[in-house]
Amino acid sequence: MSNLAMSFGEPQQAFTFPCALTEKYRPKLLGDFVGLERQRTILTNYAKAPFPTAFLFTGASGTGKTTMAPALADAIPAVLHHVPSQEANLMNIDRTRMTCQYVPMSGFKMHLVLIDEADQMSPAAQVSLLSKLDATNFPPATVFVFTSNSTDRLEPRFLSRCKVLEFSTYGLAREATELLERVWVQEKGKTPEMPNCARIVKESANNVREALNRLETEMLAY
Repeated sequence: MSNLAMSFGEPQQAFTFPCALTEKYRPKLLGDFVGLERQRTILTNYAKAPFPTAFLFTGASGTGKTTMAPALADAIPAVLHHVPSQEANLMNIDRTRMTCQYVPMSGFKMHLVLIDEADQMSPAAQVSLLSKLDATNFPPATVFVFTSNSTDRLEPRFLSRCKVLEFSTYGLAREATELLERVWVQEKGKTPEMPNCARIVKESANNVREALNRLETEMLAY
């Protein structure tokens, strides 16, 4: 999701019941991301001719890192294996690796292993991944995507095995404001009650997830 205004796009039509704005406007495809141009370009080009490798998406919480991974899986296309941060231990990582090694991928080109908050992995899990990310032991037809808020707790050896993409909110206030204004019009119409979206974005420090929640609170007041 997104501190980045651009990690949210058009409303997703799959929702038939009311849902939070952060879910309704969460992008599903790489093309749905209005911003994150560099990250989107790199991953779009990679998806055209994918190969076994590892990406590290790093940046502040809510900058679209986790949302971008399933979009990449769809673009390849790849089977998505999601390992949440609280489950990123040695046993679960080894189990996922064995699945990628031996389970057929009917209708898919690759496996994509998403490991959230890799900087919170257990030391044993991180050491185990060092060997799995080595070229001599890399699981076939597999791409790893790690997310982290920072790289401080990640070993240099681990970082050297990943293609690092940094997610930042710098310079996105205008786009975030425009997004909130579009969402308000989509949901409420062009009404005089529209709040000061620029102020909401500023108070949310460009965190669009927070800004959308604040905007939704404003909507509930009318």
